[in-house]
Amino acid sequence: MTETSPNKTLSGKHALVTGGGTGIGLAIARALADEGAQVTITGRRLDVLQEVATQGLHPMTMDVRNEADVVAQTQAAVDARGPVQVCVANAGIAVGKTAQKTTMDFWRDMMATNLDGAFLTVRESMKSMLTTDWGRVINVASIAGLRGLKGGTCYSASKHGLIGLTRALSEEYMGTPYTVNALCPGYVDTPIVDRNITSIAERAGISTLDALKVMTEANRHKRLIAPEEVAAAALWLVRPGSQSINGQCIEIAGGQT
Repeated sequence: MTETSPNKTLSGKHALVTGGGTGIGLAIARALADEGAQVTITGRRLDVLQEVATQGLHPMTMDVRNEADVVAQTQAAVDARGPVQVCVANAGIAVGKTAQKTTMDFWRDMMATNLDGAFLTVRESMKSMLTTDWGRVINVASIAGLRGLKGGTCYSASKHGLIGLTRALSEEYMGTPYTVNALCPGYVDTPIVDRNITSIAERAGISTLDALKVMTEANRHKRLIAPEEVAAAALWLVRPGSQSINGQCIEIAGGQT
């Protein structure tokens, strides 16, 4: 990663990315840092964050399920690097269960992470963002937030809720310098997919190759999506010319879902 240049779009700006140690979150964090931002990356495992914390990436432990932790750690990030002007609510759990196999503990934990955690992240980030003259909120949802995912009742509900949050917030700040959008990827080539391959294979009694095929076939172009493709969409939303993109749910799934 090169030294920050004043000519880069995000030079002098602070971004916060939850779940920034792996997968989509890490790809977005690196893209934002390459664009000149100082990026706070959060997660529950400091060792994972420290391992990827190259120039421009600043690790911070934060459990998005815990309101007090989100409040305190977001303020600490602001104190260290200034107002959050790019907020990427990415932390999430992606585990499939049918409705009849979904316990309330499972339901509450996923909602606490995927929906409550996103809300808390955005709310606390915007406290400082609103003191500036520009800001971008990007919620990482899923195609499961646009249509029901068979065998993923709780996950689909959480991502539908995140899209509702995105649309409501965009209306709340309509006409201001702040936009709120959601990215809705299909199956992305991340460690989560690796874990789901094993889970699908075990549940369906099929090989891991056939389980992988289930996911690749679900993407319209019949391949897994690279995390960098999602990061490219995030970069588009923070670059000049994106100011009229607001309240949108951008599908990254190889075609119409």
